[in-house]
Amino acid sequence: MFRGNHPAKVDEKGRLKLPSAFKQLMDAMNVTQFYVTSTDGKSAEIWPLPEWEKREELLADSSTLDDAVRKYLNITSYYGQQVEMDSQARILLPQILRNSAKLDAEVTVFGMRTYLEVHNRESFERELPSNELTAEDRKAMAALLGRRS
Repeated sequence: MFRGNHPAKVDEKGRLKLPSAFKQLMDAMNVTQFYVTSTDGKSAEIWPLPEWEKREELLADSSTLDDAVRKYLNITSYYGQQVEMDSQARILLPQILRNSAKLDAEVTVFGMRTYLEVHNRESFERELPSNELTAEDRKAMAALLGRRS
């Protein structure tokens, strides 16, 4: 399970060196293949291929006539690319996604349980104050976690 925040850099060729904490988990899972995509063009999602394939199986049970499924598939295919981690633990981020999300230097890599999320560090930090948990958010989280607020 991926968790936490690890600062990283994207090199001039568009490769992200996986933070060592996440690299150790990938090694333990024996994963070297990934699907890199986005659902909004503002950040990259790095899915270990077996996890992405589970998601594809769930989507296969849905009709491609479903507008939400079609939109999801369109956007994740547009930004998406299957990649392999190299011997130095680097993953190539797709050019379209690098440009759209401004993933060209300092980034932050978040563990999101089953996948990693990569944000331009400066943009994320700038937007962080406007994304504080509201009282309504806290109530929703309490309900989700089965606790009273």
